[in-house]
Amino acid sequence: MTLRVAETERGEWTVLHMHGELDLVTSPVVRQSVHDAVAVGRHNVVLDLSEVFFCDSSGVSVLIASRRLMRSCGGRLRLILPARGAEDGSHVNRVLGALGVRRLFEVYPDWDSAVDDEAQPLSA
Repeated sequence: MTLRVAETERGEWTVLHMHGELDLVTSPVVRQSVHDAVAVGRHNVVLDLSEVFFCDSSGVSVLIASRRLMRSCGGRLRLILPARGAEDGSHVNRVLGALGVRRLFEVYPDWDSAVDDEAQPLSA
């Protein structure tokens, strides 16, 4: 399976929509997409994981590296996990929780809240 990444800009935010599997083979695509956004001066990035149905440790690693990159350039990284998935435990949410890294990320249920500076992230 592959991972498709589509980019949208919403105000000061770059939203990277992902569909597919986030694993050893596809995680470099995410890494490059985040680096490309930073390279053109986009320091606020949302990773829309609502259509990612598989994530392994390589995927988690690229999420953590993306967080580190955004923090180093004074930017922000937010994740989108669907509202139901965030409550009931989507695959990505379960993997992040099982590895004890879910608390590192600001997670939102949808686009609108992820790009809204007034919205509060979902609790870990």
